[in-house]
Amino acid sequence: MITFLLKVVVFAAAFYGLTYFDVLPGLEVIPNPDGPIGEYGSYLWIGLIFGVVNAIVGPILRVLSLPFVLLTLGLFLLVINAALLALTAGITDRLTIDGFGTAVIGGLILAVVGWVADQLLDR
Repeated sequence: MITFLLKVVVFAAAFYGLTYFDVLPGLEVIPNPDGPIGEYGSYLWIGLIFGVVNAIVGPILRVLSLPFVLLTLGLFLLVINAALLALTAGITDRLTIDGFGTAVIGGLILAVVGWVADQLLDR
């Protein structure tokens, strides 16, 4: 449980970094300064939603799309990560994504961040 909460914080920091430094111009987080935690609460909320979607829906999509993943030598995982990011944007009104390309690049960045977090938190 602690590992999942730390990963949510890492995802929230990743979303903050992506939007603050304008790494992906099509990815936008609409912060809520009047929320209980303030502006950073919006990033934590989006990180929590992405973590839950990634933990529940992600494995199901990966198993169902296994033939496509094998056929494309793993490149179809980029589409799955984009779909998970788009699903997160669909669930919350605080995250907007302009297009499929932005979702693919954002999904790739968040997959790398999640992998690094897994490597650091498993020790």
